[in-house]
Amino acid sequence: MKSIHRHRQRYSFWSATALALSLALGLSACGGSKAPAGESEQAAQKTAEAGQEEKVTIEYWQYQYPAKVELIAALIDEFQKKHPNITVKQTNFPYDQYNEKVATLVPAGKGPDIINLYYGWLPKYVSSGYLQPLPESAFSEEQIKKEYFPFVDTAKLNGKYYAIPTAVRTLALFYNKDLFTKAGLDPGKPPTTWTELVDTAKKLTQQDKNGQYVVEGLAWQPNAQLHHWYRDALVYQAGGKDISEDRRKILWADSPAGLEAFKYLIDLSLVHKVGTKDFYNDDITAFKKGVAAMNIDGSFQLGGIKKDAPDLQYAIAPLPSYKDKATQVSFWANSITKGVKGKKLEAATEFLKFLTSKEVQEQWVEKVGELPAKREVALQDKYAKDEKLGPFIQQLPYAHAHFFVDEKLERDYFVEAVDQVALKQVPVEKAYDELVKKTQKLFDDYWAKQDKK
Repeated sequence: MKSIHRHRQRYSFWSATALALSLALGLSACGGSKAPAGESEQAAQKTAEAGQEEKVTIEYWQYQYPAKVELIAALIDEFQKKHPNITVKQTNFPYDQYNEKVATLVPAGKGPDIINLYYGWLPKYVSSGYLQPLPESAFSEEQIKKEYFPFVDTAKLNGKYYAIPTAVRTLALFYNKDLFTKAGLDPGKPPTTWTELVDTAKKLTQQDKNGQYVVEGLAWQPNAQLHHWYRDALVYQAGGKDISEDRRKILWADSPAGLEAFKYLIDLSLVHKVGTKDFYNDDITAFKKGVAAMNIDGSFQLGGIKKDAPDLQYAIAPLPSYKDKATQVSFWANSITKGVKGKKLEAATEFLKFLTSKEVQEQWVEKVGELPAKREVALQDKYAKDEKLGPFIQQLPYAHAHFFVDEKLERDYFVEAVDQVALKQVPVEKAYDELVKKTQKLFDDYWAKQDKK
């Protein structure tokens, strides 16, 4: 961080005396136009302070997601024009290296001042001492609860908010209108129930004479969005719950809903044979290429589809439901790292206020496709009635955000359970019971450590 140094001119005693005498005579001669006492001194002081304002450089980290990287670069330029004394440097890393970089550099004091992170990483980041609570002067609990959707409370740990999102994303059903028409289905009538989803997917599925997929009726990628679909949508839709109010107990097995939802998800591939893992590498690639007729995915994909498959004729619908309606919601949020203080903390706070402003949230919708995190911005007619954004926004009132204690391990445990059934023919009930036990142990270990603090 560089400071601007003040240089003072030196005057001789006689020069200063002559100048003072001249000023005194001038003021005496113009007595009628004399400025109010103290006003000129205040103006001079403000001018001096403006010229002497300390310059600050802060660093912002986020993972390499092209639409976000490009937008943040443009937003930094906009912010710096409004705050010429603040310079923001953006640094990006591949997604699979991101947490490793944070764990290595942040404790050593060589990391960012502001970090963009997945909300599911917060418990681990906070317990590791990487972050500090958001300044309450700029982000009070009262303000957050008033302006944001309730699920943002997952960013609150130990009574304090550690992160604030610019945008959020929900899951919905993406479907290819051309493939619907080709299969003799009405593109204006997407499936709305679990049963309809299976029936529709079967009609859309195409296989060659060797039984290999030509077109998936429904993309099936457990390590993409399906684990979110299970926890925060399917379980609730089947009449169950994900987690206890105190965030300590996994509730999937407290009713038949957890197993029913797990079996439904697995049966889509193994029994109904409407999709398979890693088809065209992953689900979104298959959908963009027009070889997956339907896909469960997030609103964040809208920007990528627009860029990579501009001619794709597709539509969005709310998630098909069962006994109740539900969807998953998640978000990437911005946090301030532990060691930031003084002028850097002030600058970081200003940048966070800018990133959560109405104007920036609207740009985020347009360029990235994620939904505004603030109620008043998201619920504007131009978004709520939009043919692509509307289905995502309509689901926000019944969206759920799972509380992760270790997002990576929880995802890995889910994928392992699915693989046990799909690849090793382990009974569904056995794989499911093991999943519940391993996930609950993660929570037990996490809370045991928290209770000792």
